[in-house]
This record gives sequence, C-alpha cells and structure tokens, in this order.
Amino acid sequence: MLYVRVPRLFEDLALARLDGRFPRLIDKLTRAQLLILDDFGTHSLTDQQRFHLFEIVEERYRRKSTLITAQVPVARWHDLIADPTVADAILDRIVHNAHRIVLQGDSMRKQKAAPLLTAPKTAKSIIHERNKAPKDRRRQTVPTLAKPLSGN
Repeated sequence: MLYVRVPRLFEDLALARLDGRFPRLIDKLTRAQLLILDDFGTHSLTDQQRFHLFEIVEERYRRKSTLITAQVPVARWHDLIADPTVADAILDRIVHNAHRIVLQGDSMRKQKAAPLLTAPKTAKSIIHERNKAPKDRRRQTVPTLAKPLSGN
C-alpha cells in the first residue's frame, strides 16, 4: 500500500522528471498493490500533471487497486482535468471499474476538532475574571505589574 497526497505527488513527479528519477517513481507507484491518491481535485491540472495522472492510471489499469479521495464530486472531475480527450481517457479507466462511496455529513476533522486554545472573550467574562482575582492584585496598575518583568 502506498498513500500520497495528489498535490505533493505532482510536485514529486515534476522534480523526478528533472533529476532522472521519473521512471523509478512511476514504477514505485505502479507496483503498489493499493495506491491511495488523497485530495484529488484541489486545483485544475496542468498539461504535465494530466500526462502524469494518465501514466499512473494507464499503468495500474486492471492490474492494481487505486483509491482516490476528493472533496469534489466525480461529475466535476472532467472539468478539473481540463483537456476533454485526456479527461475521457483517464476517467474511462477510473470510473467504469470503480466502486464509488459517497460520504454524507460533516467532516471527521470538524467532529473531532479540539476546542479553541482561547475562547473569544466578552466584556462580561473579562469583568468576571477580574473580579475573581485577589483584591490586592486588582489595585495594581500596569507599570506596577510590569516592574518585575523589566528587572527594575
């Protein structure tokens, strides 16, 4: 199994083409029993990215499993690929043999989000905090409070 984020994959493929690693990287991507392409469709594809995606899909077609995650509905993938002929070739290999799972509801990140580090404060909460402070501390002025910090 091999997990890659699509934007990062395209960066790596572009660099690999420049430094001679492209054939080895494509081979690594095609050998994986399961290739997980995460975050597909975050932006439209360039000519080079379309070519790279086609190479990967073509090499894996009917040989290995590929799982693609996207925030964009499959109906809009053709527009993201942008070249109608290449889009047809890529999507023909992906969509027609696919098992599609459409998730509903809020993102798991939203559900599991940690509470904010600091909650927004209202005037009422600030006054409440001030009233909870020791009385001698409430009477101190800013210069008096800052004096221990300045070392004077």
